[in-house]
Amino acid sequence: MAVFSKTCEYAIRAVFYIAHKSASGTRVGIKDIAFGIDSPELYLAKILQDLSRKGIISSAKGPNGGFFVDESSLARPLSDIVEAVDGNAIFYGCALGLKQCSEINPCPLHNQFKAIRDQIHHLLHHTTIGNFNEELMAGLLSLKK
Repeated sequence: MAVFSKTCEYAIRAVFYIAHKSASGTRVGIKDIAFGIDSPELYLAKILQDLSRKGIISSAKGPNGGFFVDESSLARPLSDIVEAVDGNAIFYGCALGLKQCSEINPCPLHNQFKAIRDQIHHLLHHTTIGNFNEELMAGLLSLKK
């Protein structure tokens, strides 16, 4: 079961990949990112353009161009990526998609899902993009399926 949309999965993996590759000061091209995270290039290009517009990643044009992540982006929480792509429903929405679900009018899964949702909220708001770079550099984590 996927927690995030496919678009959000690609966005998170791409940001991690870009952060990992740009740690040495290089910029990464779309072909390299798509290959590195096993995603369709054209689909990924749209995602990265949106993330760049929202200031989560940076891009530069020209012969030495490409995508990169600066220090301020490394300090951003993963929730910024999720909210930029999928919105905040994962943090506040109902497991069954019911609009009227609330503490006062709970759905059958409300209490159990709320606990899970709160854990996801905590994880994504307290984990930064840069938290994974050391493990990626050491080869302890993978971004491909």
